[in-house]
Amino acid sequence: MRRPTVVALSALVVAVLALAGVAVVQGNDDGHGPGMMTTAVDRDPGPRGRDGFPRGTPGWMAGGMMNGGMHGLMGGPMNGMAGMHVVRSEQEFLVEMVAHHEEAIEAAGELARSERAEMRELGRSIVEGQTAEVEQMREWLARWYPDAPTDADYEPMMRDLSGLSGDRLDQVFLEDMVWHHMAAVMMSRQLVARDLAEHDEVEELAGTIAAAQHAEILMMRRWLWEWFG
Repeated sequence: MRRPTVVALSALVVAVLALAGVAVVQGNDDGHGPGMMTTAVDRDPGPRGRDGFPRGTPGWMAGGMMNGGMHGLMGGPMNGMAGMHVVRSEQEFLVEMVAHHEEAIEAAGELARSERAEMRELGRSIVEGQTAEVEQMREWLARWYPDAPTDADYEPMMRDLSGLSGDRLDQVFLEDMVWHHMAAVMMSRQLVARDLAEHDEVEELAGTIAAAQHAEILMMRRWLWEWFG
């Protein structure tokens, strides 16, 4: 599968940073590619680390943007862009979203061990809701794209939670799932914004995923602040 271009990745990173609560300003374009990008943290009172980025920002994003700009962010073989997929077709969206959902379902299942009722309920909600969506997307793939590849070009985004418990389980899950959800929101918004959906049902599902997971992002960031800020 072709790797996304620097221009496409730049646009995706801008959108992801915006979801994370980081304002992005693009400089003048010299005619040879996208302008340089600088970041400024917004006034969102959510939890932030010493680097000024929201707490839970992966090191690759904060470090990459603070030390080397886009080169630091995208250095190496897609370093740090695991799960941040650039959508090119409806079929590709469905395949990638199935893989993305399956990772979320596995991680959310670990919350059955959480000591917080809110986290256990979040885990149940993710498992139930995304399992149903996976079944629906697989049915569409079998019906509309029976001869197309079904292997996703997917790289895991979540850390292993199996050995964690107590506050550590909750905090790691929230930190990782915020960014996991952001990837799903961006994929869904790409599908709609680029008019790639060939079926109304898929466009409707993308809208549902974007809205539901954006709401959960806000909730999870609030919990990070309240419990671990």
